[in-house]
Amino acid sequence: MADLRRAHVYVSGRVQGVFFRDSAREEAERRGVTGWIRNLPDGRVEAVFEGEPKMVDEMVEWCGEGPKHARVENVDVSYEEAAGGFSGFEVR
Repeated sequence: MADLRRAHVYVSGRVQGVFFRDSAREEAERRGVTGWIRNLPDGRVEAVFEGEPKMVDEMVEWCGEGPKHARVENVDVSYEEAAGGFSGFEVR
C-alpha cells in the first residue's frame, strides 16, 4: 500500500515485566500506528508496526529506549510490505 510502512521488530534485554507492551500500545495509538506486540518465550518482545513512515520510524526508535524500567540491549528490525490489514494496535 502506498504511503504505509511496516516494521517487524524484535527487542531484547530487560523488556518483559516492565510494561513494555502496554507502553508501546500507548505510543503506537498516539502516533496512529497499527499492528501488534507480544512477549516471546525467550524473553524478547516481538512487534509489528504499520502506518505513516515517519510514525513507524518513531516507534522503532522508541523501542530502542522503551519504558522507564526497561533495559533494551538490541532492536532487530526488518521492513516488510505494508498490508494495511490492522484496525488498531493489539497487545497479544
